[in-house]
Amino acid sequence: MTTEEGGAITGTRDKDYNLIWFVEASLSNALRMETYIRDAEDAGDQELADFFRRAQAESRKGGEQGKKLLAQRLSQPDV
Repeated sequence: MTTEEGGAITGTRDKDYNLIWFVEASLSNALRMETYIRDAEDAGDQELADFFRRAQAESRKGGEQGKKLLAQRLSQPDV
């Protein structure tokens, strides 16, 4: 069984689905990092908290870039 269906079932081509998934995963990860930051701070590990803050910033950046690309593509017919 394959996970690639090309859009016949979902109505969304794989590349479009991948972009949507990437945005969701990036923003979800940014939220998750908030918990990790608090846990590290509660444990007194500032180095780890800072690491998770950098990871969170990169996740936000990826989410924002993905949202912009998605918005551009949604405004264009069949990209």
